[in-house]
Formats: sequence, structure tokens, C-alpha cells
Amino acid sequence: MSVNSYLIPGETFSTENKLDNSQISLSDEEINEKYKKGEIRIVTEQARYPLDTIENMLDSKQGDRKKYLLNPEYQRRKRWDNTRKSRLIESFIMNVPIPPIFLYEVEYSIYEVMDGQQRLTAIYDFYKGTFELQGLEYWQALNGRKYQDLPEQVKRGIDRRYLSSMVLLEETAKSQEEAEYLKRIVFERLNSGGEKLTPQETRNALHNGKFNQLCMKLAQNDHFREMWKLPLESEVEDLLLQSEEQLRESTPSTRLTLYRKMEDVELVLRFFAYRHLDALRTPIDEFLDNYLKEANSWPDEVLNQLESIFIETIELVYTVFGDNAFLAPENKKEKESKIPRKTIYDPLMQVFSRNLANKDRIIQKAETIKKNKYSNKKGLDGGRRDRVLFDGKYNGRKEVQSRIDYFQNFLKESIS
Repeated sequence: MSVNSYLIPGETFSTENKLDNSQISLSDEEINEKYKKGEIRIVTEQARYPLDTIENMLDSKQGDRKKYLLNPEYQRRKRWDNTRKSRLIESFIMNVPIPPIFLYEVEYSIYEVMDGQQRLTAIYDFYKGTFELQGLEYWQALNGRKYQDLPEQVKRGIDRRYLSSMVLLEETAKSQEEAEYLKRIVFERLNSGGEKLTPQETRNALHNGKFNQLCMKLAQNDHFREMWKLPLESEVEDLLLQSEEQLRESTPSTRLTLYRKMEDVELVLRFFAYRHLDALRTPIDEFLDNYLKEANSWPDEVLNQLESIFIETIELVYTVFGDNAFLAPENKKEKESKIPRKTIYDPLMQVFSRNLANKDRIIQKAETIKKNKYSNKKGLDGGRRDRVLFDGKYNGRKEVQSRIDYFQNFLKESIS
């Protein structure tokens, strides 16, 4: 249990093993009884939707609530551009088999889309006429046409195609907690193949909660995004819908990959988790997983205080260093010196957050601090041959602590 003086009351993180081992060594009779009771058994049904009914299906409501929820928390931040949407339609024209979508019945006749959001959205947009077909490989003669402009025979052919679905029924779970647990199991198994999820995408899906939502909210901070060379939140939606060619030519999108993989949210999570650096005894991804699971249970008053600490720290760092805060020491041989680094972000944020009481003095000395940030040449290598302190190859607890010590000593000297 961490007891650092800069932690706030209630901000506790335990690394004790909380696994229940009672289920590991069951007898055959106990296993059979567990199976007969239907423990952890998914109840499903299959359905097929004609493509020309999907527009009305997604618009349908039960009372004032949509019946199909397209944006549950475990969905990824990917967006299909019009070329990818068009090629799905081309697959239907050619009768290429399409994988089923997966729905979860959260309550009677209300469904979350667990897997298949992009396919449903592409079909919906196609029938709405919001995009023209483009980038088709085998039906190039149809490029530039919307659904309404297609030859009659082609429209009929598309209309008679189906999208299959697997529906996890409401009676699968006996409680809200069990429902969340089973959804996570299914989501994890669905995403065990194909395009691999990043660690933060997995966390977002399997360990979503109040703290995870806070990290997502804080990742939208404009100064945070500027220092990480990320597109501002107001630019993201348009960028996600651009084609790969457009993205390569778009200056604000050079760091969009970070956003797509939810690494911006992971950066916020790292800030909070490294407040408990003394508890880091596992690989960093496992450390962040365990921290997020525990932090999701903290009370609102703790989360509110941590939110204030993050915002105040970001604003102070930005005030002193501007948008180059997390760049490494200049090195003519390294183009990477112009790219923000976690090895700068992690320790710098920790040190500034621990010195918020000295905020006025830090701002007063901002020019000196900015000028002399890397002036302590001896401190940059810590006496270790060929192991530069801010080299991304070294990210163990001792290395992170060495970087924190460097910035703490540097800041102390600068404002004394």
C-alpha cells in the first residue's frame, strides 16, 4: 500500500493478489454440478436482417430510447472512410460472405452492438445516401453513385442480401454485475483474432468505469493534446473520416494514430498510476490494468480531487514549457527529438504535480526553468555508460524514479 505524502486521502492502490483460487481445484462432481446449473453460459439466438431494413431498424425506438445502441464503451475509436464503406457494399453486390454482427440485449428489445458497428453504420449511411461509392475494385463502373443512383437490378440485388447476427439474450445474466462480466468475456473472445487490440483499447472494454471515463475526459484537454502533438478534440471526427491518402497529407493528423489506439487515454492513466510508482512490481501493462481496476472503485470525491490535480499540473507545465514540454534533449542525430516522449512526460508531470504549492514561484522562474531544463549534463546519464536517462529503452521503476529525481533536483535548484 502506497503511503507517499503527495497522495490524497482515499487514493489507495494495493498490489496484493486478489484471485479466488477456490475454483481451480474442483472435483469432477463439483464441475458437473456447476455445468448443470448453467454457470457462465451464454444464451443466444441468431437473426438475419435484410439490408434494406437496417436503416429503419437503427432508427427505431422504444419510447424515447433507441432500440440499437451503437456506441457502448467497449467500441474502438476507429471510423471507416468512404472507400472502406464502399468495399463492404461491393462485397454484398458480389455476395461475398460477411461475418455476423454481435448484439447484447441489455433489456427486453434494447440491444448494444458489441461487434459490427462499422458494418451497420456503413449500410445505414449507404441507404441514407450520405456517401458516393468510391474505390471499388471489381465494380468500378459504380464509383461515384449513391444507392438511389444505382441501376435497378443492382439495387434489387443488394436489397435481397442479409446481414447475420448473433444475439446474446437478456436472460444470459442474473444481475447487472454478471451481465458486465459476461459481456467482457464475449468481447475479449471476439477480439482474440483479427486486428489486435492495444492494451488501452482492451482496458477500455474490459475495465470501463468511473475512473476510466475520467481518463477519457481529461485526454480531451487542449493543452495536453497540444503538448502531445495530437489533433484537438474538435478536429478528430473529421480526421477519422478521411481516407488514408488524405491523412498522409494532413498536418494535424500526424499523431492521429495515438488517438485511434487510445494511447492518449493511457497517457492520462499513466500520470495517475505513477503516483504509486513504489507499487510497480510487474510489467507496465499489467500494472496499469490493476491500477485502473482498483481506481474505478474510488469514491467521487477522490476522483474530483485527482481531476483537479491533473488539470492544474497540465496547465502549469504548459505555462512553463509551451507545446514542446515533452520533447527530449536536442540531438542532431535523432529525428525523434521532435517527438514527445513518455520518458519526459512521466517524470515531468510527477514532479510538477508534487510542486503545485510552489506554482507561483515556478511561473515566476519559468524562463530560467525552460532554458536550463537539460543543462545538468551529468544528470542526464546518471553515471551509466550508454544508457541515457531519457532513452525509451529503459522504463523500469528504477529508471522512472531516476528521471523523477533528475527533474525534482533541477526544479528545486531553479526556484531556490
